[in-house]
Amino acid sequence: MRFNSLIPEFSVSNIKASIDFYTSLGFNIVYERAQDKFCFLQLEDNQIMIEQINDNWNTAKLEYPFGRGINISMSVKDIDKFYEEVKNKNIKIFMKLKVNKYVVNDVIYEDKEFLIQDPDGYLLRFNN
Repeated sequence: MRFNSLIPEFSVSNIKASIDFYTSLGFNIVYERAQDKFCFLQLEDNQIMIEQINDNWNTAKLEYPFGRGINISMSVKDIDKFYEEVKNKNIKIFMKLKVNKYVVNDVIYEDKEFLIQDPDGYLLRFNN
């Protein structure tokens, strides 16, 4: 198993609901620690961890939507197909699929991307 050098971990209100949500998106369960209400998930090269709220990591009271001020960007190979799959599962789209242009050192990069929220309100940006 190869672990990415950066792996976000989300505190979630209901581990089962979050596992169901992420696996419905196509994430695979790499491993679980059921006794800790913890799950490590992967979609293509994207890795995340989720753990039911246990007050181990909280710096303040968590209120919906969790993760305010941050979005998690994840690349997928076929963004158009993935977008259609998400829409067909009736997952609410936060930002519809579009092409955004970003200038980096005078070079224009294009990202095709869309955003959704997970059950706790974490903002997930999928792109290619």
